[in-house]
Amino acid sequence: MSGFAQVTLKLATSLDGKIALANGLSQWITGPEARDAVHALRARHDAVLTGIGTVLADDPRLTVRPGGKKASAQPLRAVMDSRLRTPVTAKLLEEGPVTFFHTADDTSRTETLAKAGGSPVRLNANSDGRASLKEAIRYLASAGAGRILLEAGGTLAGAALRQGLVHRIEWFRAPMIIGGDGMDVFSALGLASLEAAPQFRRVSLRVLGRDIHESYEREGN
Repeated sequence: MSGFAQVTLKLATSLDGKIALANGLSQWITGPEARDAVHALRARHDAVLTGIGTVLADDPRLTVRPGGKKASAQPLRAVMDSRLRTPVTAKLLEEGPVTFFHTADDTSRTETLAKAGGSPVRLNANSDGRASLKEAIRYLASAGAGRILLEAGGTLAGAALRQGLVHRIEWFRAPMIIGGDGMDVFSALGLASLEAAPQFRRVSLRVLGRDIHESYEREGN
């Protein structure tokens, strides 16, 4: 467990746990009711954290816009972007300050993002060269974000589970099957036994239009 912030992982998938087609197309798997619920979820958190893969694939704003209208209060927004690949034309940067967690030595790139409204923060790298997710969460917590919403693809979601950082899961499932060539909701966890699998308990289930919204809490919280 992180010990310094409450981390909620938001997932939007098909019934078979896919977040996108093999070609990366993912908008929109869930319906409008589920998307409005995600905006309400963002409003209940102090920060929204995503990965560079999501930024490049979906170009999200990560703001609270219930019913398509922008709310007055917005959570902090941050991106795990180890090599600072976010384009300056990203919609994120149109919506105000964004923190970019990176490991790059490219001063010109950090200056470019800073001029575009970003706030690059250099972190230590994991063994795979990516910026440390634990350090990013610690940084956001130190900035006052006690509740962090993680909205990300399989790589970052898998890393969060492997590192024991996820306290709660909000899972939105659409009644469709994408199949084995679709993109998985989690990257490999490297489990050697079922006992080692992260364990969660379902605490609620509701129907949202044609979708299902399930809430889970980690066992032992």
